[in-house]
Amino acid sequence: MAGRREADFGSLLAQAREAFRGAFAGADPEIAVSAPGRVNLIGEHTDYNQGFVLPMALQLGTVLVGSPRQDGTISITTIAEQAEEPKTVQFPAPTEGNPLRPGVPHWANYVKGVIQHYRAGPVPGFSAVIASDVPLGGGLSSSASLEVAVYTFLQQLCPDDGDLVAKALACQKAEHTFANMPCGIMDQFISVMGKEGHALLIDCRSLETLLVPLTDPSLVVLITNSNVRHALTGSEYPTRRHQCEEAAKALGKASLREASMADLEAAQALLSEEVYRRARHVIGEIERTSRAVQALQARDYGTFGRLMVESHNSLRDDYEVSCPELDELVVAALEVSGVYGSRMTGGGFGGCTVTLLEAGAAEKALQHIKEKYRGTATFYFSKPSDGAKAQTLQADTSLSA
Repeated sequence: MAGRREADFGSLLAQAREAFRGAFAGADPEIAVSAPGRVNLIGEHTDYNQGFVLPMALQLGTVLVGSPRQDGTISITTIAEQAEEPKTVQFPAPTEGNPLRPGVPHWANYVKGVIQHYRAGPVPGFSAVIASDVPLGGGLSSSASLEVAVYTFLQQLCPDDGDLVAKALACQKAEHTFANMPCGIMDQFISVMGKEGHALLIDCRSLETLLVPLTDPSLVVLITNSNVRHALTGSEYPTRRHQCEEAAKALGKASLREASMADLEAAQALLSEEVYRRARHVIGEIERTSRAVQALQARDYGTFGRLMVESHNSLRDDYEVSCPELDELVVAALEVSGVYGSRMTGGGFGGCTVTLLEAGAAEKALQHIKEKYRGTATFYFSKPSDGAKAQTLQADTSLSA
């Protein structure tokens, strides 16, 4: 079993610090920050439709350690095993006449995009090392975790005004423009604004948030990684987004957030069967998310779990973003007594499931899923964690210089 039960980035910080010393002539970094990944409890593919989402920040995340430098150069190394080569990039700090542009390796585009769209500046030269334990392609928002970590690091170098919403929006813009991924706002928001012991209801239309307590010691959140790698930068994600826009236009609405099921039924003849089903998922999912928050506030975990299962079935049948491996993991989880609900989480086509269950059933569920799943899954138990923050670099004599 993998995954920390305490929100402790100490191990990642130690790895990043050691790599920094190795990469930069034994120098110790002056700045350290962390930003969490996230799991979405319910509300999938609703964020870019101006709906509701209910994520929580994870005890998995990205750390970045580094120091300013005086030569105007930015040098960044990632020690993530899954990141493509080269794992070190170097480029001049951007100026008004010489902006940064995306290129290769792909992982560096998330970093460059945040630097280019940082809201204060000018950004000075710096050296940095990135370490992360958020699985890439797992639907746990490794990209937003990286973006928010970079932004938080830049805040230590040249502080901005501290506006959290603007910070999340700048990171989203970086992903849109440098990674060519038209993501919604959820991932960046929760990585910035997560709070220990709480899920976060995000209204993706007004950008208002509501902390929803999730501290019951009898509950466990189990994340199961199918280890099937998804790649959302292909055609599927933009296609779904376009289909939602097409449906909203046919219904005469600014977004599917404005539409009811009655509106959709009345306009069914105007839509292809596929676009109709896409809209049915989104409208239903927005409503499910609202009901799920009420259930969680009332500690009605049975209702919350049923809504999770309805969400999965809708993602599988109407939105068609599940896959056999995710379906298999959900079915296996639901066979265990003490499991309230389970669903795929993230963009789909692989990645993870999230399961809400009684703490006493945790080990039994883990073993059962492991036995039933034809692939090799990785398991994480997590509690809701804090969002991005600066970390203290304490004196450490255990690492070789």
